[in-house]
Order: sequence, then structure tokens, then C-alpha cells
Amino acid sequence: MSTEIRPVKPGELADYLKVLPFANGLPHWEPYPAAWHGGQEAWPQPNSPATAAQLAAWADELTEAPYFHPQAAIVDGRVVGGSAMLSLEVTVPGGRPVPLGGVTSTAVVATHRRRGLLRLMMQAMFDEARERGEPLAGLSASEGSIYGRYGYGPATRRTRWEIDRAQARFTAGQAPGGSPPAGSPPAGSPPAGRLEITDAATARDAWRAVHEAVRASRVGELSAPPDRWSDLSDESSGPAGPRRYLVHRDPGGTVDGVANYRLPWSPRAEEAGTLVVEGLQAASADAYLAMWQLLLDFDLTRKVIAAPRPSDEPLRWMLDDPRAMRVTRQSDSLWIRLLDVRAALAARTYETGGTLVLGIESDPMCPGNAGAWRLDGGPDGAACARVTATPDLVIDLPALGSLYLGGMSASLLASAGRIRGDRESVGLLSRMFRTDPEPFNTFVF
Repeated sequence: MSTEIRPVKPGELADYLKVLPFANGLPHWEPYPAAWHGGQEAWPQPNSPATAAQLAAWADELTEAPYFHPQAAIVDGRVVGGSAMLSLEVTVPGGRPVPLGGVTSTAVVATHRRRGLLRLMMQAMFDEARERGEPLAGLSASEGSIYGRYGYGPATRRTRWEIDRAQARFTAGQAPGGSPPAGSPPAGSPPAGRLEITDAATARDAWRAVHEAVRASRVGELSAPPDRWSDLSDESSGPAGPRRYLVHRDPGGTVDGVANYRLPWSPRAEEAGTLVVEGLQAASADAYLAMWQLLLDFDLTRKVIAAPRPSDEPLRWMLDDPRAMRVTRQSDSLWIRLLDVRAALAARTYETGGTLVLGIESDPMCPGNAGAWRLDGGPDGAACARVTATPDLVIDLPALGSLYLGGMSASLLASAGRIRGDRESVGLLSRMFRTDPEPFNTFVF
């Protein structure tokens, strides 16, 4: 038996796609209610197996995508496994976009599992990513037990929440027609902007513009591949109904907010009248408030469900009753793996200034990461260099990945045995790495 791990050639892309769950109609998420899914069911129904024509069309698209880097596991001349990296950027603390290799489209056929093929493909992708100058790798884990062994740790979270329309009462000054808060423009001033219900073509352009504005300041946000919103359509999709689109324009006419939502049909009386918000992004506080005011007050609706949303959603604190917004599902979202510790740690800023020597005992897949690293960081930047000094802290790679974007507590990881060191050093590590608001990524890949 011969085994080969190598980049996929253009003529092999259809065979590569055939092994992937989304293309062959197999489940592609663990069988638990998904926090990224807003529908009443636990997760979306799997697609039907792709036709030869669909596979050929997808292969043609991928051939023209320079940001797409697929690897294949080939056994006895047949593609039995596949994975790929997307060359993306992620916003890190301090607002800098850092190159990230986003792992996607990963599977090994059932007859060839438990043979180490995924590890071999992951190693090949790590090696190529470092050559491209990508110090980070990231992914959204279909199963929570797989990727820690490759050095990934969950770094952002997402939630699914719901609220009964009758409970969606905004605080005074934020409710439509309420008293204006202190500092608001005087009566008779022009409105802060306007809302429009629009079509898919307008929404596609709006999403890209708003997302680019938001990701510049939201830690954890990702650059969008060129085809990110290409699936937006005005056509209906079975009982889920058609997507609807909402945009907000500032007083000058520039789009600064966009949302996708559905009003699905249901045969169950308790699920009737539900509005599902599949995505909402705002580049201004006015746009954020105006869009939620409308979405929570549609006629002939009883309930609003939104997913995936950040765990620190500002909307909760705009309501008279914060308990009205109930989190119904929560999970990790973006997992981070440091491929180049020195470059990654030097790329971000740190909430509190300080110096620590971090020890990484081993990294079989990226051996250059092992050793002791002196980190000098603060709000204005950081430097990281290899040293021979005794580490203040010893940390495992998945824990460092979880810490990297600032959404995880170092003290919590130390309590779990993932970080070893004295209390003072752990406390400084926690204060340096944390960021507010929590990191969040609007979409996964």
C-alpha cells in the first residue's frame, strides 16, 4: 500500500471534493444542537450528494482561487482524504490584521480512518503556511475532541439566543418614541440614519463594506474570502422561507449596518411567528440599535431567534429586563494554533505592560516553537525573543491558542493544569492577554 500526502492538482479537485461531507451528503457537524444555527431544528438538513456537474463547477471555481490551498491523502492512487487552508487575516488585540491559515473542507473516508492521514495533511498545511508567512492557523471544529491534539485551542465563543417579542422592551430613551438620552440631538434634528428592507444584490455589497469597517476594530474578526456572501439570494428555500435583508444608512447615505433574517413557516403552533436573524453587523451604535428595534418589533411575530451572536451582546443591556434575552445554545467558535510563537506573540498588543518568560516544552509539528520565550508587551506593542532563562510559566500549545485573542482567563487555565507557574506570574499573564470586548468572529469557514 502506497500513501502520498501532497497538494491537490487541478484535475484532482473533483475527487478531492467527493470525500468532503458537504459534497457527499453526509453529516458535517457533531450531533448536538448547533449554536451557529438559528432554525428550530438542531442543525440544518444535510445536502444531497453533489452531481458531477456541481463537482466540476466547484472545481473550476477553486482552480481560480489563489487563497485556497488544498492537500490530499492519496492511497494506492485514490484520493481518500482532503483538507485545505484559506489564506485569511484575523484582527488581534491592538487592531492589527495578522495572516492566518484557516483550515477548512477536511475529511477522511470511513474506510481509511485511524491511520494518521489527518495528522499528515495537517503537518503539510502547517509547513506550507509557515512558508507563506502565516504565524497562525485557525479552524471551526466540527467535533470538540479532534483538534487539541494538533495544538489548537478554542479562542472565541458564539451563542444562540431567543426573546419573546412581548418582552423586547427597550430602556427609556432607546425605545421608539421614548425620551432621548442625555446628550442627544435636540428635537427637530435630522434622524441619525434610515433603515431599508432591500434585496440580495444590495445586501452582498453592504455586507462586504460593513464587515471591512467592523473587522478593523473587533478582535477575532476575519477577512472575508471573495465568495463569502455569494450564496445570498432572494429565492425561497423550502419551509425556511427566503432570506430577507435589512440595511441601515447613516445621514450621508453610507451603509453602516446590515442584517439577514428569515420568517420560516412551521406546522407547530408554538413555533409559528418566529423571526430568525442569521446575521447582523453594525459599524455604528445608531445602526446597531435601529436594526434591533425593527427586528424585535415585526408585525405578526411572537419570537426572535438570533445565531451566531457574541456572548457579550450589547442588546441585553438595552432592554428593561436583561433576562428577556435567553441564551439557548453556546459553543466555541474559532480555534487558534500558533505556528510561529515569536511572530504571533510580537504581532499583538497587551492590555497591561509586563515581561514574562514563557516555556513550551515540546511541539512535534512545529519544533521551532519549543523552548523559552521572553515576552515584553504592553499597550503600544511587543517584542518576543528566544532565551535560555528559566521560564516563569510553562504553557501547553492549546492553552496558548485559547489565550491568544484575549478571550480566555489564564487563571482558569492554570486551575485546569494547562499553565504551570506561581500565582503572581499567572495573574500578570491574565492581565496582559485579556481584551474587552471579548473576541468574536461573525462567520467561520
